[in-house]
Amino acid sequence: MSKQRSFNTFRAMFPEFVYESYRYEVKDDGFHLSFLFRLGDKIVFEPTAFFPCRSFLNFDVPKPLLDVLVFNIGMIELISYWKACCPPTVVVRCAPVGFMDVPGGGDVAFWKKIYFNGLGEFFYVNKIATTYDEFLNIRVEHCEMSAASALGHMRFALSNGYLVPIGGGKDSVVTLEALKHANCDILPLIMNPREATTLCAEKAGFSSDNVLEIRRTIHPKLLDLNKQGCLNGHTPFSAMLAFYTLLAAAFSGRRNIALSNESSANESTVVGTQVNHQYSKSLEFENDFRRYVRDVICGGEIAPETFNYFSFLRPLSELQIAMLFAREPKYFDVFKSCNVGSKSDIWCGNCPKCLFAYIILSPFIAPEQLKRIFGKDLLDDVSLQLYFDQLTGREDVKPFECVGTISEVNSALSMAIERWYGDSRPALLKAYQPQPPVTQLHTLVADHNLSERELAILASCIKKNS
Repeated sequence: MSKQRSFNTFRAMFPEFVYESYRYEVKDDGFHLSFLFRLGDKIVFEPTAFFPCRSFLNFDVPKPLLDVLVFNIGMIELISYWKACCPPTVVVRCAPVGFMDVPGGGDVAFWKKIYFNGLGEFFYVNKIATTYDEFLNIRVEHCEMSAASALGHMRFALSNGYLVPIGGGKDSVVTLEALKHANCDILPLIMNPREATTLCAEKAGFSSDNVLEIRRTIHPKLLDLNKQGCLNGHTPFSAMLAFYTLLAAAFSGRRNIALSNESSANESTVVGTQVNHQYSKSLEFENDFRRYVRDVICGGEIAPETFNYFSFLRPLSELQIAMLFAREPKYFDVFKSCNVGSKSDIWCGNCPKCLFAYIILSPFIAPEQLKRIFGKDLLDDVSLQLYFDQLTGREDVKPFECVGTISEVNSALSMAIERWYGDSRPALLKAYQPQPPVTQLHTLVADHNLSERELAILASCIKKNS
């Protein structure tokens, strides 16, 4: 059965997906939250999350604010469960008063946009044809909790410190080091710790007791449905993380949430379309999210004390980030950004993410050192030719991974050839025609949400010979 037929069949079988309730509780070991979603009469999902206790966390946050933040986490969590059968209507039964209570309001439009664009890859890969108007309707049946005065309570203890989510790759390392060298108050945040994330935090000087952890679980029923043939595919993880970081900021008393998404995330994955694997890392999502936090979560006001979600690396390209990372050799043996090898904490060496990381670092790290990091010379592996062609623009579709722009890849290869290879090239470069580099290594991109001080920190980092 085609995925389009499955999509149509499942939507007829399950006309509604219900966000029934959310719960949270402070226990001796930390802050627990859970959600109840229903698909039809018999299928129930109960995903959970957990913030372990740390000395720097204060779970005594006023209930109106907790209701707002936890409810919104549930709204982004449900997308992973909705996509199994894609019901045409989502029924919300637990929205705080003032949230999503006007059909077609701005908050409803915000959620529809996240779901539609965040699932762009899901629809494209599964060859599902749908439209923004048709794919989903959100209906609020009744509201139980009041969101009144959430903003006023939110101002009680937010400092100008920085929460920095760590993913285990080069990007968050660059953010950590830049803010650390500028003597900023930093608190690393790790969701579902693995070896690479933990070791990167340790290399930056943070023990596990000085890292904010979030442990998130997927309800096993979803995995069962996937095995039975329900629809599956990519969801906007970074959007989900964004809502969790708001709760983390409230608990830790830090205003600034500094992501590590670069300007390259704005480029579509499929040429000539809006399909973007990195949509929830894009500036478009960042700006939409900031407006939602201001207008909905913060009640239409914004003040220095309220949440400030932004990407610290937005003014940089992937090539600039690679240049900065190459100055931090202490991380070479521990950083990992390969999704295929994430469970084993390895570079698999056979996927487009590995090849992209190898290429983008190649102008700045000597070939022998790169081979030690990745386990082999990826540019000498002819089995990666298709990925190479996708990354360099010979194919119309880039890999569905978090990779840089086509121009950045070609700039990196041209720079690497000039610096290291000359006429003696590895296999993937033998027929490659170098192109003039187009990425300026010492210029910042204009569109971003950084303050003047933060921009000055970045500008200092990318100065020549700094």
